[in-house]
Amino acid sequence: PQVPPAPVVYLPFIDVSAGDWFYEAAGYVYAHGMMRGLSENTFAPYEVTDRAMIVTILHRLEGSPAALPAAFTDVPEGQYYAIPVAWASSVGIVEGYEDATFRPEAPITRQQLAAILWRYAEYKGVDVSGGADLGIFPDADRVAPYAAEAMAWAVEAGLIAGVDGRLDPTGQATR
Repeated sequence: PQVPPAPVVYLPFIDVSAGDWFYEAAGYVYAHGMMRGLSENTFAPYEVTDRAMIVTILHRLEGSPAALPAAFTDVPEGQYYAIPVAWASSVGIVEGYEDATFRPEAPITRQQLAAILWRYAEYKGVDVSGGADLGIFPDADRVAPYAAEAMAWAVEAGLIAGVDGRLDPTGQATR
């Protein structure tokens, strides 16, 4: 049997075109309500992603489940990310900092993104054991201990790739 073609998604964004390497991914997350544009006609694919955005995307992917307020001192009720952060914290996908903050508007680093995606995959029952040899990257020693296993898994899974031959674990992730 033939597989039906993927549905055509109209993207209203002037900054996303069919030739962009991320075009299909942008179409998928937009069509499935996981991400919206930063305005009616801009997706802002090269804008830095913050911690709240990543958690909100995963929360939407899960159908926006309810959650009790999070215990983070910097996640006030009423913010668009309050329930997503509370949900992600309650199921072990995110952790805060030692000072009881989440820092929702802080740019997310590549290693933080890997750790969140690793914990999300584990939450979904995905086998997250194993991973790539990070030693192939000259800056592998810059990966924080908390993120080492997650980063190896994310590289192996193809979620994180090198940037100019480096892993760049503390570099910022874009939308």
